[in-house]
Amino acid sequence: MNPFVDRMIRAAKLQPALYREVEADRNAMGQAIAVVLLASVAAGIGAVAQGGMSGFVFGIVGALVGWALWAYLTYVIGTKLLPQPQTQADYGQLLRTIGFSSAPGLVRVLGIIPGLAGIVFFIAGVWMLAAMVVAVREALDYSSTLRAVGVCLIGWVVQALVLFLVFAMFGAPQQAPAL
Repeated sequence: MNPFVDRMIRAAKLQPALYREVEADRNAMGQAIAVVLLASVAAGIGAVAQGGMSGFVFGIVGALVGWALWAYLTYVIGTKLLPQPQTQADYGQLLRTIGFSSAPGLVRVLGIIPGLAGIVFFIAGVWMLAAMVVAVREALDYSSTLRAVGVCLIGWVVQALVLFLVFAMFGAPQQAPAL
């Protein structure tokens, strides 16, 4: 099997060893970007009926920006606010592991099937969140999954506030798919 595809499958299976592997592999950044792009394209295809082409393009750009912002927030929260004694991580490690946690998002392409978009996006969102918790736990060398959940929750709240402020200042996109 192709090593990249194997990594995506292992990421979707929530295998902690995969997240430790990509955390340590500085050459995996291109693959992490590819996972985020593939998951974004899958979401765009799955939501094209609701968002049209502008929603498709916004979804891809939004996913890339969201990934970088989310990884940075996770880095700051996890290493500065809630570290454990053994926590050692850099921004690149979070970019790689969180990028691979987008792998379950590939199923969002099934949202193109009439009537399935809502359930497919919900399932993908929960699955991606679970993958992110595993990715954060491994990248930040946490012994506690609960601490990783806390970092993800705090990061989500901060990111939601930032997006709210941006949309309040500049207006929400007219036809954006749910990410």
